[in-house]
Amino acid sequence: MAQQYEQLKLGNQLCFPMYACARKIVNGYNPYLKPLGLTYTQYIVFMVLWDMENVNVGQLGEILHLDAGTLTPLLKRLEKEGYVTRKRSEEDERVTVVSITEKGNELKEKCKDIPGKLSACGTPLTEKEAKELYRLLYKFLNK
Repeated sequence: MAQQYEQLKLGNQLCFPMYACARKIVNGYNPYLKPLGLTYTQYIVFMVLWDMENVNVGQLGEILHLDAGTLTPLLKRLEKEGYVTRKRSEEDERVTVVSITEKGNELKEKCKDIPGKLSACGTPLTEKEAKELYRLLYKFLNK
């Protein structure tokens, strides 16, 4: 008989329900983002740019918890489609600044109702529970 290791049981892993919930939430966005030609990752990039207008790639990565290997091809595609521009910083050539274009800002109007359609990301949580989960998740991210 194989030896049992409690630490290897899926039901004992905190990471698994977090992973499964994240996938479920992202999949909930797909019916609203797909007609716009957006992925969830592109959508969250736009959320930052709609708020800040200009941000360097390093800052964007920190805010979204994404690395340059994920952001660079995504930003190149958004630039090719005319949603953003990428330019070297005048202060430091090693820094790339991303700016939203008029076309990118026009997309904001098409996306403005998406958060409401998902009401707390489609969770069965009460508003109080959702706020507590939000607090705990950011506590985990910012450890």
